[in-house]
Amino acid sequence: MLYYLFRYLGEYGVSGAHLWSYISFRALLTLVLSLIISVWFGEYFIKWMKKRGINEAQRSANIDPYGVEKRGVPTMGGLIIIIATVVPCLLLGRLRNIYMLLMILTTVWLGAIGFADDYIKMKVTKDGLRPLYKLFGQALLGLVIGLTLWLSPDAVIRENVKAEVQNPTEEVTYKKEAVKSTITTIPFVKNNNLRYSDMFRFLGRYRTAAGWIFFVFMTTFVVMAVSNGCNLNDGMDGMCAGNSAIIGVALAILAYVSSHIVMAGYLNIMFIPGSEEMVIFLLAFVGALIGFLWYNAYPAQIFMGDTGSLAIGGIIAVAAIIIHKELLIPLLCFIFFMESVSVLLQTNYAKMGNKKGQKWRVFKRAPIHDTFRVAPGQLPADFKVLINWPKGCWLESKITVRFWIVTIILAALTIVTLKIR
Repeated sequence: MLYYLFRYLGEYGVSGAHLWSYISFRALLTLVLSLIISVWFGEYFIKWMKKRGINEAQRSANIDPYGVEKRGVPTMGGLIIIIATVVPCLLLGRLRNIYMLLMILTTVWLGAIGFADDYIKMKVTKDGLRPLYKLFGQALLGLVIGLTLWLSPDAVIRENVKAEVQNPTEEVTYKKEAVKSTITTIPFVKNNNLRYSDMFRFLGRYRTAAGWIFFVFMTTFVVMAVSNGCNLNDGMDGMCAGNSAIIGVALAILAYVSSHIVMAGYLNIMFIPGSEEMVIFLLAFVGALIGFLWYNAYPAQIFMGDTGSLAIGGIIAVAAIIIHKELLIPLLCFIFFMESVSVLLQTNYAKMGNKKGQKWRVFKRAPIHDTFRVAPGQLPADFKVLINWPKGCWLESKITVRFWIVTIILAALTIVTLKIR
C-alpha cells in the first residue's frame, strides 16, 4: 500500500518518493520492519498464550531428554512468523504482482492448515489433524500454484541465448519477447536450461501441454515434500527457524539475480520479469524468522508448531518454483530432505524387523536430528541399530548450531552452482 502511495506522491514531485522504486530500498526496509514486528508482537503473543494456558504437551523424556525444561512453553508461534511476513509485504510490496499474491496465498493457506492441526492437538486429540487432510491441503495448494503459473499471462520469462561477439568471448542476450515456458535450471550443467516439454517430444503437438501438466504435478510434489520435510525438522529450539532463515537468504539472492537483466546475463540464467517482488517477500520472511529466533532460540520461550513449519516449508518450495530453481531444492534443502528420508528408512526397516520378530532400526532415532540426543543406555537393549552414531548425547544447542552450519555450506554451494558448470 505504501508503495502505491509514494508512487502517487512521486507524480507531484514529493522529495524522496522516488526511493520506493528501488528494490534494494524496499527490500531492506521490509527486512527491518518484519524483524521489529516479529520481536514486538512475539512478546505480547507469548504473554497472551501463557495467560490462557495454551501450551504444547510436555515431550516424552524417552525422545527429548530436555523435555522437562520445556514444560509450559506456548505453541502456535508460527502465527508470529506469518503476521511478521505478511504485514510488511502488504505495506511495502506491489500487490498487483502475481508472484507476491501467490506467496501470500501460500503463507496463509498452509498456516491455516497448521493452525488447525495445532488447535486439534490441544483441544481434541494429541494426534492432531489427520495426515490425509494435511496432505490433501498441501496437494490442493500445489495444484493451485502450478495451474496459476501455467495460465496466468503475468507469469513469464525471457530465455537466455548466447551470442558470440569476438571469438572466444561470448555475451548473453535474451529473446525479445517474454513468454510462458516450462524451462527450469539444471545445476552443474553448462547449457543449464531444461524444458519439461522436451521430455515429451514423442507426443508431437501435444508435448507443450504435457510439459505443463508435468510442471503442475512437479509443483505439487515439491510443495508437499518440502513442507513435510520442514515440519519434521521442527523438533529442537531454533532448529527449523534458523535453517529456514539461511535458505530464505539464498533464495532471495537467486530471486534478485533472476530479476536483474544485467546480473542474469552475466550468470547466463533466465530473466524473470516481476520476480523482484520475490526479494521483498523473502526478506520479510527472513526478518520474521530472525525475530522469532529471539524467543525460539534455546531455551525456547515459544514453539512454532505446525502453524509455522508447514507454512515455512511451503514458502520455500513455492519461492523456488517461481524463480525456476526447483531442481536446486535437494541441495539447498538437503537437511529437510534427510529428515524425510531418515523417517522413511527408519519406518520401513522397523517393519522388516517386526516381520522377523526383531526390533531393527537404521538410526538410534528418527527424524535424523533426534539421533544426536539419545543418551547412553536410553535405547532398549533388544534394539539392533544399523548406524549406532554418535555414541554420546549432544547438547541441543550444539546440534542446532551444527545443523545451521551445514545449511550455510549448502546454501553457499547452491549459489555457486550458478557459475560452476
